[in-house]
Amino acid sequence: MTAYPRLAAALALCAASLGSVNAQASDELHYNQVAVRAEVSQEVAHDLMHVTLYSESQNTDPAKLAEETTRALNAAVEKARQAKGVTVSLGSRSSFPVYDDKGQKITAWRERAELRLESADFAALSQLSADLLGSLKMAGMNFSIAEKTRKQHEDALIKQAVDAFKARAQLATDALGGKGYKLVNLNLNSAGFQPQPIMMRGMAAKAAMYADSGASPEIEAGTSRVVVSADGTIEVQQP
Repeated sequence: MTAYPRLAAALALCAASLGSVNAQASDELHYNQVAVRAEVSQEVAHDLMHVTLYSESQNTDPAKLAEETTRALNAAVEKARQAKGVTVSLGSRSSFPVYDDKGQKITAWRERAELRLESADFAALSQLSADLLGSLKMAGMNFSIAEKTRKQHEDALIKQAVDAFKARAQLATDALGGKGYKLVNLNLNSAGFQPQPIMMRGMAAKAAMYADSGASPEIEAGTSRVVVSADGTIEVQQP
């Protein structure tokens, strides 16, 4: 046998030995292993309020229409910035043609522009929204949880999830008649916040009344459920 075939045979034997060792290691790694999952959750009150208002108008002259929309937005932004603790930003803005009954000739242009408001002070933002309804229309109102609040609750739930995982791991170990278990891996995940339905009582029907009286809309902020799960694998040690 030449040197090259002998070297090839040696390499093949070495590879086969390594494969056998890896296979054995893999078998050992998965010996008496059990997948365990635990999940904890908590209802968290919304502490951020979001309001979207919009201006929508129509004109045969697109330039005058754009000017009219800009003027209405600028006035609303200036007034909104005077409210303490309210974050003001511009949303989407779009214009589109209005056709005649036959759908062939453009008879006018319609433009819509949004103003977005956010605050942790529900009363202040609610009153500001009611004040702005004299010149703008209500597109929507929703609530969320501030990032700082979310992190605080997630941190607390992580510890609870780990404790719940340990309890289930021990339960599985006892059910299999083991004397103990060894943690192989553990993953902690947050499912985020699952918003619950919120109510804005009669907002569309009462918009004109709010604009005339200056009364703020009646709202319910609602809650969201935060879920943290612990997924992992344990290796049950037999007596």
